[in-house]
Amino acid sequence: MKKRLSVFTAYGTALFILTYLSYALPRCLPGDFVTAMYSSSNVSLTQQQETRLRAFYSDTQDFKTYLFRVITLDLGYSHAFLSPIWTLILESLPWTLLLLGGANVISVVVGFLIGVETAWRKGSRIERNTIGSMTVLEGFPEIATGVILLAVFALHLQWFPSSGAQIAYGEFTMGERLVDIVHHLALPLLTLVMAYIPGNALLVRNTMTLVLGEKYILTAKAKGLPNLRVRYGHAARNALLPLVTRIGLKIAFMITGALVVETIHSYPGIGTLLFTAIGTRDLPLIRAIVLYSSLMVLMINLALEFVYPRIDPRIKDV
Repeated sequence: MKKRLSVFTAYGTALFILTYLSYALPRCLPGDFVTAMYSSSNVSLTQQQETRLRAFYSDTQDFKTYLFRVITLDLGYSHAFLSPIWTLILESLPWTLLLLGGANVISVVVGFLIGVETAWRKGSRIERNTIGSMTVLEGFPEIATGVILLAVFALHLQWFPSSGAQIAYGEFTMGERLVDIVHHLALPLLTLVMAYIPGNALLVRNTMTLVLGEKYILTAKAKGLPNLRVRYGHAARNALLPLVTRIGLKIAFMITGALVVETIHSYPGIGTLLFTAIGTRDLPLIRAIVLYSSLMVLMINLALEFVYPRIDPRIKDV
């Protein structure tokens, strides 16, 4: 009980700090909404018009007012989109969750299987080739992989769309709509999967190598248990906890990577929305996205705190 209370206290403190940072940091951006919107346009403003616009769009609320609006879920309106911020977030969030969730599930499953099978074949050519290829892929950032895949498969070969999440205003059946969504999702998803798999695979492989030398593994082999049962029923389960820990530690970087990939592929998720908001200095929208992206990271990490004991019961006693 005390441990759970301390966990909630720590996360509550982190949430308050992140709320303050989401309020203060956007104010440090150079320029303002009026400058961003009209400096590069053909519209000429008089001094009086510019003064009125700056007064209308100026950020005058203090942190106490901002905190109250956050608690009451009053995010206000976007200056750039002239729309309620909640509407914009709810329209973009499902695409980000689809991309990030799909990439994490695929990369965890595939990386886990690669790591287990590679460790089981320690010393073989398969292990050497796999470690080499995973090490090379681990060095590629999401932005480089995304640009390469976009240039080759979307612009050159034209096998996949270069932007968007679906064909707009198309009349499709449910099945055709799903195929269209997957078709648009393929390149952004592959970009993130290629970025996440190597680290997962190498971590599981290193952990499995240590686990396979434990006495209980040797005992299981001596009993004549099938190799598949020894590999996954005994060894792989104990190699799973570090992978879950990695997910918790990397989740913030995963969300950042997803935002970068969305911008590269013009995928209509939270990342593209944030990119537009920063470009137009839309402070209310920037704050909302930063705050609720941070909240999503905290919620996932908090959920993992309760997943750990189910994977390894020994953690309950720590």
